[in-house]
Amino acid sequence: MSRAIEIPAADGTIDAHVFTPESADRPLPAVVLFTDIGGLRSCYHEKAQQLADNGYAVLMPNIYYRDARGPVVPEGKSFRDPDVRPTLFGYAGHLTPEALSRDFTALLKCIDSEAEFADVKIGVVGYCMTGAFALRMAAEHPGRVAAAAGFHSANLAKADDPNSLVHVVGTIEGRVYLGHADKDELLPPDQIARLDEALAKAGVHFTSELYKGAAHGFTAKDAPSYDATADALHHKRLAMLLEETL
Repeated sequence: MSRAIEIPAADGTIDAHVFTPESADRPLPAVVLFTDIGGLRSCYHEKAQQLADNGYAVLMPNIYYRDARGPVVPEGKSFRDPDVRPTLFGYAGHLTPEALSRDFTALLKCIDSEAEFADVKIGVVGYCMTGAFALRMAAEHPGRVAAAAGFHSANLAKADDPNSLVHVVGTIEGRVYLGHADKDELLPPDQIARLDEALAKAGVHFTSELYKGAAHGFTAKDAPSYDATADALHHKRLAMLLEETL
């Protein structure tokens, strides 16, 4: 059960989708779901609907709306294809912390105005590079975000990154859950330790869990790294986090 919407934003119009349970007859707590670097596609529509069926109104925006509408990976192609990767990395390069801040504001205004969303605190979840988006949104809007989660997140706490999340997580008031891929080259143990230390020092209520044997991208059904067991655990952990906070 989904519908396409358009969200006015400072940098253009965000094309997005709202997912609700089939039997929804009242406003429901909002969850913002950010796709991985591959953008909007069928496996993320499925993921958003599965989350919505737990009793939420899920808002899934096109993170690349500045450059393209709708799916950005051509049919039959993959993020891993050498003729696709440069385009996606180019689009991703436009998602600076400042640009994301403007997008967060637009998404919250949408939640405040659309009938599907209840007037309560929200949850936010991201995958791959957008795990950082979820934490950043929680840090910038602590009064609105009750729960933030990231799965097989990438580059959360590089030592030489001036935009590292370690510099902003101190303002987070909501619960945080991070599900890490085992031996993930995009989030090595030193980064996990660095972020855990920052969250602990800030007094954030957080859980950091390593999915043993799972590779980066373990929740994406269209990826060779997809792991059904790890994906099922991800859905279980996310459902528990949202049930306890929303």
